[in-house]
Amino acid sequence: MTDDTLPKQAILVVNAMSRSGADAFEHARELLEERGVELLAAHAIENPDDMLPTVRKALAAKAPMIIIGGGDGSLSSTIDDFLGSETVFALLPLGTANSFAKTLGIGTDLQAAVETIATGRKMRIDLGAIDGDYFANAAAMGLSPMIAETVPHQLKRTLGMLGYIIWAARVAFKFRPFRLVVDDGRRIHRTWATEARVLNGTHHGGIELAESADLQSGEIVVQAVTGRGLGRLAWSWFATLFKLRSRSQTVTEYRGTKLRIETRPPQKISIDGELSARTPVTVTVARAAVWVAAPR
Repeated sequence: MTDDTLPKQAILVVNAMSRSGADAFEHARELLEERGVELLAAHAIENPDDMLPTVRKALAAKAPMIIIGGGDGSLSSTIDDFLGSETVFALLPLGTANSFAKTLGIGTDLQAAVETIATGRKMRIDLGAIDGDYFANAAAMGLSPMIAETVPHQLKRTLGMLGYIIWAARVAFKFRPFRLVVDDGRRIHRTWATEARVLNGTHHGGIELAESADLQSGEIVVQAVTGRGLGRLAWSWFATLFKLRSRSQTVTEYRGTKLRIETRPPQKISIDGELSARTPVTVTVARAAVWVAAPR
């Protein structure tokens, strides 16, 4: 049987500009050391541009494990570099939605995340890719990127998920539905949509959207909120949030290892909360791409 024990040595890299990063850095160091994790180095990153170079230096030094503290954007922007490496990717959920932590079953509590790093297991997971840009959890087009692009940083830092909801209500009147075309290699699907999600994991925006998505399935799920009215999108989010039985009736899912997505008009895409693509795109999956720290 393969040994799935997590390393006891790690390098800690925290995005101090994430929602709770600055406050959590010292506390996380103390908790990790109390639980027997030896920190070879610890970095509180004040400038987001320094995040990736710091992680790359840790990977070049062949650190047994690198602990990334930040929101979903920080995690997604750094996980690409773990491909082909035996270094374990561990996380401290310090953002607003913390979708990837929820997908892994870690939750959003700092102490629980540290406990996972101290006593959990290492697990191989798939990564999704949009035109070669790898992501851990989810991407979206429609209203979500519009919110991500315009929401004031101070609003989401202060109010968290409530800030996103307030801003969504403000920008929704500018939004228009779009024509979605998904080619799964077997059939071309066409529909009107108000939102489309590309899911490697179960959560997006802090909410469980696709129970069928699996980090180890070898497939990507494209989930469309079909129709042309924003009322249907609002109902879809409401039904999903409260796990109503009708939630599955508000979405259509397509899945595969390679899917071509086109929209009319072209749509911006947020990948794990950060704007970084625009349709048309090709979505693929990298099977068992990286090691991550997961609960046992």
